[in-house]
Amino acid sequence: MKKRSSVSSQAVGNEPVDAQATHTETTNTSKPVSSRRKFLGRVGAATIAAGVASQTAFAQFPAPGGSKPSICNDPVFPFGVEPADKAANRYMKAYKCRLEAAKLAQNRPLVYHVTNGDDDRYPNKIASYTKALPHNQLGEVDPAAYASLVKARTTQNPDDFELIQLGLGRKLTSPQAGLAMDLEGPDSHHVTMPPPPRFASAEEAGEMVELYWMSLLRDVNFDQWDSHPLVAQAADEISRLTDFRGPRQNGKVTPQTLFRSNTPDDLNGPWVSQFLLKDFYFGANLFSQRMKTSAAGVDHMITYSDWLDVQNGASPTNNVYDSTPRYIRNLRDIAEWVHVDALYQAYLQACLIMLGQGTKLDPGLPLYDAKVQAGFAQCGGPHILSYVTEVATRALKAVWYQKWFVHHRLRPEEFGGRVHNHMTRAANYPIHSDVLNSKAVQLTFSKNGTYLLPQAFPEGSPTHSSYGSGHATVAGACVTILKAFFDETDIVKDPVVPNADGTALVPYVGPPLTVLGELNKVARNVAVGRNGAGVHWRTDALGGMKLGEDVAIGIMQEHKLTYNDKVEMTLTKFDGTKITI
Repeated sequence: MKKRSSVSSQAVGNEPVDAQATHTETTNTSKPVSSRRKFLGRVGAATIAAGVASQTAFAQFPAPGGSKPSICNDPVFPFGVEPADKAANRYMKAYKCRLEAAKLAQNRPLVYHVTNGDDDRYPNKIASYTKALPHNQLGEVDPAAYASLVKARTTQNPDDFELIQLGLGRKLTSPQAGLAMDLEGPDSHHVTMPPPPRFASAEEAGEMVELYWMSLLRDVNFDQWDSHPLVAQAADEISRLTDFRGPRQNGKVTPQTLFRSNTPDDLNGPWVSQFLLKDFYFGANLFSQRMKTSAAGVDHMITYSDWLDVQNGASPTNNVYDSTPRYIRNLRDIAEWVHVDALYQAYLQACLIMLGQGTKLDPGLPLYDAKVQAGFAQCGGPHILSYVTEVATRALKAVWYQKWFVHHRLRPEEFGGRVHNHMTRAANYPIHSDVLNSKAVQLTFSKNGTYLLPQAFPEGSPTHSSYGSGHATVAGACVTILKAFFDETDIVKDPVVPNADGTALVPYVGPPLTVLGELNKVARNVAVGRNGAGVHWRTDALGGMKLGEDVAIGIMQEHKLTYNDKVEMTLTKFDGTKITI
């Protein structure tokens, strides 16, 4: 168990402000004093001290008209004594607002980062992420190389990260990003994820069997799932697994629930969200969502030598592409989409689509039914579009801390190597029988001659550990922003699906599709699309989405302090509970 260090009891949010110490020039007197300090000097130290003597006093001054628009815009000075120079009052309001945001951060409960224990459980590190380090012929990491990684993670000394022993040259991806401090929203150490399933558990086995089926079904179009025999076999086997936690209908996994999630309204309508299908305007430019996709039937790392080279950090081979642009029709298409996307791309598109079709705003926004004001810089298109991208980097810092300093979960491709070596009796690993007896694993061997998990990307996974998924965490954060600003109950207009070969869109016929469902679905599409590529697990995806949701909620709570008007946005979380920001 890893415990976050306690927040200092001397944090500025709990201490009286010393106006003289804060606002008096103490440096070289030969340098010019800033105009900001000059006007504070004109106000008088006694008046300022009275206004900022304690943080409790800040919240006690009533706002004009008996209402209280926000904490940060409450007057700093009691009415009747506001200084003639209003810049001084605004300056102190800005200072107070930063203190209030700091207090909000300080008052968040401490979290404990709990691992599944696998990194300590197996001395040969068979359950830990080791890709890009040197390995033996079984794909087990060189102990000295792994020790160099552990040392860097432990000391957190930048120089030690440069001493990590790599294999054939691929670099590790941003191992220090999770240590960066963020001044907006929860710190990366202040949000957490539950431990992932253990290596030998039935839950881990269930997730791995699902991944083998996903690889086998990459080229089966979604519009064929109700009738395709391989889909029926997948649903049947996954239904009978000892511990599988995906959605079911009447107790069984069905073609409609296959590879989906339990988030609200996700099971309604097509597998792919409207926000990854509908064409849209980006300003004056019309963008089609037809994409460059991979060629059917081309999988990677299906020979043992290729697999071992990639584990050792070899540079990947080139991909093979389809010459015809297509709308997303199957798992191979969505896998390639999430291979090269800009991380916030899907949600920027979703925002543009909703703005373009006139989706209603959340009723709690102050300009929702205003008679005089229209949203733009606040609660309008520019605000929401920039906000949905702003949270992405903060979500990445949070999940990068989990990846590099907490969980160290191995990638599915690494687990596939364990399965192959166990099944061929090259090694003996504690793998649950649900994997070893799986029909999907046998079909994979019949097709490729190995038990390795076929990868959609030539390079397999990125060079950072698996839990949680970075794509999923960004998805959770960005979608949470959109759910807060738009009316979740509104209906997506003119829904579409791809035609049989994905070259055109045709009208969707079926029950109405809600904004809530399609936003949850686009987050799941991106997160689970990485699973379809073979680079992530189910819990990587769903756990990452929830982590990103926590980050976004914390950021919105801090931003609410800064608004001049009243903002109360309601959204439905991924677990179905409703909250108001």
